[in-house]
Amino acid sequence: MRRVTTLENKVNRELPDDLMSKMNLKPYETTEIGHPEVTRVAPKVRVTTGQNKVVDSLEQVIKDNLKDGMTISFHHHFRNGDYAFNKVMDLIIKMGYKDLTLAPSSLTGVMNDKIIEAIKKGVITNITSSGMRGSLGDFVSHGGLKNPVIFRSHGNRARSIEEGEIKIDVAFLGVPISDPAGNANGQEGDAVFGSLGYALMDAQYANKVVLLTDNIVDYPNTPASIKQDQVDYVVKVDKIGDPDKIGSGATRFTKDPKELKIAQMVNQVIVNSPYYKQGFSFQTGSGGAALAVTRYLRQSMLKDGITASFALGGITKPTTDLLEEGLVRKVMDVQDFDKGAAASMAKNKDQQEIDASWYADPHNKGAVVNNLDVSILSALQIDTDFNVNVMTGSDGVIRGAVGGHQDAAAGAKMTIITAPLVRGRNATVVPSVETVVTPGDSIDVLVTERGIAINPKRKDLIEILSNVPGLKIVDINDLQKLAENQVGTPKPLEYTDRTVALVEYRDGTIIDAIKQVKD
Repeated sequence: MRRVTTLENKVNRELPDDLMSKMNLKPYETTEIGHPEVTRVAPKVRVTTGQNKVVDSLEQVIKDNLKDGMTISFHHHFRNGDYAFNKVMDLIIKMGYKDLTLAPSSLTGVMNDKIIEAIKKGVITNITSSGMRGSLGDFVSHGGLKNPVIFRSHGNRARSIEEGEIKIDVAFLGVPISDPAGNANGQEGDAVFGSLGYALMDAQYANKVVLLTDNIVDYPNTPASIKQDQVDYVVKVDKIGDPDKIGSGATRFTKDPKELKIAQMVNQVIVNSPYYKQGFSFQTGSGGAALAVTRYLRQSMLKDGITASFALGGITKPTTDLLEEGLVRKVMDVQDFDKGAAASMAKNKDQQEIDASWYADPHNKGAVVNNLDVSILSALQIDTDFNVNVMTGSDGVIRGAVGGHQDAAAGAKMTIITAPLVRGRNATVVPSVETVVTPGDSIDVLVTERGIAINPKRKDLIEILSNVPGLKIVDINDLQKLAENQVGTPKPLEYTDRTVALVEYRDGTIIDAIKQVKD
């Protein structure tokens, strides 16, 4: 067997030298983006003067526009209520296409079976995405895909599309409402999901844009998130998605004492930090602890008479409730995680839809993440160098997504990771994470139920928070030892030499490689 040679990047991760050379990739070096001059690409456009783009046959659209070896894209705003993806992929598989690259904004569980079928039949041989979970993650982790997956953050996907690293030939975009010319949004119809933020990149840069909808209304349909000058076809389908499953599994209010304790501690970190002041800004996630943070933060803001300038990211109803109460002046919305947040967009002009580039592209003239004061993020693992893994489980299997993790962490003045010390029989705070997704240089604070660790480089936060009554500040190495004492030291995972995925940092450099798990 040929020995795989490796090279090492700045977070001490070994990367496959042959793949790096073959794909012309560079190893990760720094979180500093600098001020590069970049060139934006443009799609090939077929000029048309007709305003009625409605076609009866999705199969004919595919036949007329798709060829072997092309790149196709989808969005994931429907989440587990998505009907568009499987409808399109079923036809592509039956029509016998080969060697396609699948380049969606992310992948949800409802897509897994169809993707695995397409991979096994040679229809899909390359994937680039924000993440994957469930049966697909397991399948890829055990070597099921021909070529390595490329995982990118939401901001990095926008950058890659704009700079031509991802060149989308045909984008298939499901929408809950459109007019015959292709003016569409996610705010009206039966399967409302709110912001179309991630799909807007595909609509702007794909060579061909195909909308699928079950609700065609009279021209002109406004507001138009996707506009008629971007759209080639509008395909009427029986049903585009299940509104009851769009928010399912994404958000939950926790009653777990451990998560509530973590949320209270996070709130104390925020309100005692130098960033908690009139007009501050924040991004929270959609997990149980993150939602609880939003509730505790609301109470503090009411007590202290403080309002926020904006909230950012994937938006939940607790955040739009703050908007309604006047505690947040604007919501910058790239995706809605529940039905409440989606419904809010249609009625509140201060809930601003933003695309993924505006949100987090590191190579534009100023992304919104760069204006963040505080970001609260989660982790599957965090190590003693504060590197964070949100991609692979303790078994080495792919079961997560980069999402906006790297982007929000890099942009915010203070990034807080929330995590229990252990999950089940697995430590969360470890000597070295299985996969580095977000580098420790971007992480400032870790909050667990057993104490708060502050990155040594943030001496200012250590000094300030160490004097706050009730906050237990500890060394992250001590947290790691506590976790190890509780669950023991696991056996090292066994991998083959084959690389099944590469994780990019937001500038396109490679921060880690994921190896095939041994059976």
